[in-house]
Amino acid sequence: MAVKIRLRRMGQKKAPFYRIVVADARTPRDGKCIEEIGTYDPTRNPSAFSVNEELAKKWLNNGALPTQAVEKIFKLAGIEK
Repeated sequence: MAVKIRLRRMGQKKAPFYRIVVADARTPRDGKCIEEIGTYDPTRNPSAFSVNEELAKKWLNNGALPTQAVEKIFKLAGIEK
């Protein structure tokens, strides 16, 4: 089972809000997830994010692959594998 760390879209039309989740790679974007590890709000200026570092590092060490967007957020948060 391939596990990815990716964004789940929440919020209304034209007002996106994302949750950073750990999910099976085969599930839909807004489908069932294994665990929520943070949030990302691109509507604020500057963009706001919060990440639980312990959970993120745990999943990265267990082999979960972050998407490109989540990888950028992790780099800003100072989280590396």
